[in-house]
Amino acid sequence: MNIFRRPDYRSDATQFIDQLKVAKPTLEAEQRKGRALLWDKVVDRMAWKGFRSAQVAQKPYVYQTKND
Repeated sequence: MNIFRRPDYRSDATQFIDQLKVAKPTLEAEQRKGRALLWDKVVDRMAWKGFRSAQVAQKPYVYQTKND
């Protein structure tokens, strides 16, 4: 027995998330579905290369309207 051993600490946030997962077991699946909808995309590298090569360089002082 270790005299320095403390009881395991669980923050309020961790306890809340655990309770939420128990109350709604489909939560993680719904989160993964939402992430796949917005973030998990297949990147077409050739299209991006074309987009980058078609960009026009921005001029300095973009708000200046005089052509001196």
